[in-house]
Amino acid sequence: MRANYKLQRLFLDAPLSPGASVPLGKDQAHYLLTVLRFGEGAEVLVFNGRDGEFGATLKPTGKKAATLEIGAQTRAQPPRSRLDFLFAPLKVGRLDYLVQKATEMGVGRITPVFTDHTQLHKVNGARLEANILEAAEQCGNLAIPELGDAVRLEALLADWDPTRRIIFCNESEAGNNPAAALSAIPERDLALLVGPEGGFSEREREMLTALPFVTPIPLGPRILRADTAAVAALTAVQMTIGDW
Repeated sequence: MRANYKLQRLFLDAPLSPGASVPLGKDQAHYLLTVLRFGEGAEVLVFNGRDGEFGATLKPTGKKAATLEIGAQTRAQPPRSRLDFLFAPLKVGRLDYLVQKATEMGVGRITPVFTDHTQLHKVNGARLEANILEAAEQCGNLAIPELGDAVRLEALLADWDPTRRIIFCNESEAGNNPAAALSAIPERDLALLVGPEGGFSEREREMLTALPFVTPIPLGPRILRADTAAVAALTAVQMTIGDW
């Protein structure tokens, strides 16, 4: 069942069930009461990434405080996607965009990966989590992606489960269309690896292509920005062998 986009959706970090009453935090109460100007009895949709989605009604308990009364479940909790998204962190504004789009595209886990050409050498996990939750609220995604710890590419590959195939976006790969390579992949527990501005180093490409659980794919004849390449690759994977 698709999300109901006519109602405001809100992530609640609390158990959800019909008849429950969940007090809102200061920021969420301010958003509903002051920014959206919702009054008593206003209807919203709530989810927590575990129990599914529920209808809820707003009950102000003061000028700056409110509670949500949980009603009937509107959608059951789906399983988390079997697609991991591995990406080299970009500059902050584009990093926010990238995490939001990966969430919208339905990945199950998001992991920052430091490479030879990565411009950022640390990431703000709290900021990434906030972007994931905001995107999930807006796009109707109930299975919120997990955020993995940032890791060096070498360490990621050394600890990788070889039964999980990594699809590697290789700008040097021959050909323009990734469909043939993707269609030949039998596995469905997958990861997509996208590099930084400037792409992977030659050393990294050699290391990746030597691994039996890595499949390189091209992304067409044009040079794409790293964030554009990630969205294009996610679209190709989901359309060919994903959950679309």
